[in-house]
Amino acid sequence: MELNDRKKLILKAIIANYLETGEPVGSRTIAKHPDLNLSSATIRNEMADLEDMGFILQPHTSAGRIPSDAGYRFYVDQLMSERDNEYEEKQALIQRVDKMEVLLKQVANVLASSTNYATMVSSPHYQNVTLKFVQLSQVDHEHLLAVIVTQGNIVKNKMIQVEEPLSNEDVLKLNVLLNTFLQGLSLQDINLALIQTMRDQAGIRQDVLERILEEIAKAIHDADHMEIYTGGATNILKYPELGNPDTATELLDTLVEKKALTQLVDSTLESDSDNHTGIQVYIGEESPVKNMKDCSIVTATYELAEGGTGTVGIIGPKRMDYKKVVKTLKNLTEELDDIFKDKS
Repeated sequence: MELNDRKKLILKAIIANYLETGEPVGSRTIAKHPDLNLSSATIRNEMADLEDMGFILQPHTSAGRIPSDAGYRFYVDQLMSERDNEYEEKQALIQRVDKMEVLLKQVANVLASSTNYATMVSSPHYQNVTLKFVQLSQVDHEHLLAVIVTQGNIVKNKMIQVEEPLSNEDVLKLNVLLNTFLQGLSLQDINLALIQTMRDQAGIRQDVLERILEEIAKAIHDADHMEIYTGGATNILKYPELGNPDTATELLDTLVEKKALTQLVDSTLESDSDNHTGIQVYIGEESPVKNMKDCSIVTATYELAEGGTGTVGIIGPKRMDYKKVVKTLKNLTEELDDIFKDKS
């Protein structure tokens, strides 16, 4: 008997409901599912077929159904099949992220060379990074490999030690549990109530679940980390008003250390979100960076198709050629948009 689309939808609904409640699932419950427009009688017939096919079980007479191992296997295979369909796209995007670092460094250096000012470029930043999916694989009796993919297609491989060997069924059910409950969530969305529900579902494997959740939290946090690339730091020494030893030292330290530049990126993204102008100009005391009060800074934002937003900035004396700088940044952000669209 073939597992047609209707049976697949019903089976997925049964598994999703059982994972959420831990209780056997009846036909009336499934009839309320938003993706199904079927009567309880039709659903009962389909559930009977699914039971005959070995995908669901009836724990006792007059009870609803629960997934069998075969049902879980179907669910995970479908889940992983969907991931596989996306995987080639993810691999291309992951390669793009690797290449993006090289590209952004080149942008900073070329921009510095063409303007004779100091420059900075930030990597794309994502608000409230979300989890895309997790895939667990057993390496040996003492270790699990967790492949964690977050928004921006950032992949983290985490090795997790286990006290006792896990069966294939254990790994399968943990995969289902993690992806069902956490897919698409940010750290802010993963609350204590959700974690407790997952613990209850994990049963005797709560200790393993805890370790995996810790690694997922770290991966999401790491994905939110922003890199800043600078170029032409020594260009500032060409301008007498910035050549004072103390001023020059502070500026060079800021461009080399880069930590303070995150304030500039945050200010630019916030201003651009409010004004939607694309270009921000900070003159002297307007600068959000304390050590750049003697400079002018012109910034622009670029945006990736998947939502990441970054900042490009030019730093020079207050007498900088604003017309040229603004035009250069506008052209550059348009070029970056074209490059990222071509590679998406």
